[in-house]
Amino acid sequence: MPHLLADLIVPRGAVAIHWFEQSSFAIKDQAGTIVQIDPYFPQSRPPERFIHPLPPLDEDELPTDYVLLTHDHSDHTWPESLERIRQAFPKAQFVGPPESVQRMQAETSIEANQLITIEAGESVALGSMRVHAVYAKPPDGDPGAGIQPTDVTHLGYLLEVGGRTLYFSGDPIHTFPDIDELVAAVAAFQPEIGFLTMHPSEGEFPFFDGSLRMAQRIGLKRAVPAHRACFVKRDYDPAAWAALFPPGEPKPLIIERNTHIVYPETVQELPTVSG
Repeated sequence: MPHLLADLIVPRGAVAIHWFEQSSFAIKDQAGTIVQIDPYFPQSRPPERFIHPLPPLDEDELPTDYVLLTHDHSDHTWPESLERIRQAFPKAQFVGPPESVQRMQAETSIEANQLITIEAGESVALGSMRVHAVYAKPPDGDPGAGIQPTDVTHLGYLLEVGGRTLYFSGDPIHTFPDIDELVAAVAAFQPEIGFLTMHPSEGEFPFFDGSLRMAQRIGLKRAVPAHRACFVKRDYDPAAWAALFPPGEPKPLIIERNTHIVYPETVQELPTVSG
């Protein structure tokens, strides 16, 4: 059975955004182009590790034109899902930082002409969309905060679609809102809605208050919590994050696992916090 996004008609000037779980998204525009971001759908899901016993997507159910990968960690570059997408949709193209591309070359049957390497500061056309890459974590880390250099390239993406710009943070450095260069690189594109990775206590990513400051400094109108509802030991309560937001913009928006919104149409009808 086709995924519900496959047949969804997206209005002019809008964009459909489906959040599966963790940081896995699918984006569809009026032209019908579908982009997946960090597809991570393991079929083996031991209960001590995964909250939900079944993956939120069978990869062959969602026609996919492009795949964007933020970095080469297994929950963002997952060869099994990438291989299944390639087998189901052999014309799909796969875009990611060097380490993700190298992994796809080594561990999948994706052809070289389907692979596109992207670096921070570069842009790539994705059919009717366009993506701009920015750093989520500086390669040198943040020495002043005691944060070591990164193990792999960590990117975030600004996706131009339907006359709007969406921001997908990838896994941002804990001190992201304090690093002017990172903030300015994102804010320059004036994204309206951002999908942000955070954690209340872990420390690799911004805490809840840091995520709020990140959204404020970037200039978002809406902020959506991501990187959750997947792992037993890495989940968090998004309502506690949303409760920190003062009146005005940015407004928090909680999307339920494995559901979609149409931005801005359905978002305008939702309360400040949905779910």
